[in-house]
Amino acid sequence: MDLKELKQLIKIVETSDISEIEIEEEGKKLRITKRFPSKNGETVVIPTMATHQSMPMMPAQQALPAVQEQPAAPAAAPSAEAQAEPERGKNIVEVRSPMVGTFYRAPSPDADPYVEVGQTVAVGQTLCIIEAMKLMNEIESEVNGKIVEILVENAQPVEFNQVLFLIEKA
Repeated sequence: MDLKELKQLIKIVETSDISEIEIEEEGKKLRITKRFPSKNGETVVIPTMATHQSMPMMPAQQALPAVQEQPAAPAAAPSAEAQAEPERGKNIVEVRSPMVGTFYRAPSPDADPYVEVGQTVAVGQTLCIIEAMKLMNEIESEVNGKIVEILVENAQPVEFNQVLFLIEKA
């Protein structure tokens, strides 16, 4: 994808109700995310490209149908999770991300993590922090129980409703 096509995609995101666009083709991925207005009222758009090779040239008109088809793929994912959920047992609670952001296991890089696998947690206990737009949001446990699994690595981006922890209810 050349710079002109990238600028066209950024403009489409800026001028539409779309908050994020992700295009994946032949193992190469391009994501453009619209941020909320900053203090001075400007919209910040951050393009990121995760690839080791340059993407083949693709007209912007062809990129949009792929984006429109993309919601169908995530819709299939919850059904797969729903099938996997009974295997986890009725006593397992999924702690999901309430927002898009960056997942942090500890309050600072040199601090101990809030929780570890096998640790008992109580209602209201902080499990992690999700940074969104430079705001640190503490995610608290809604159940008493034991941490069975931590599904996200420290400092990794998370999506809305992504499962972060599995807790076995006490």
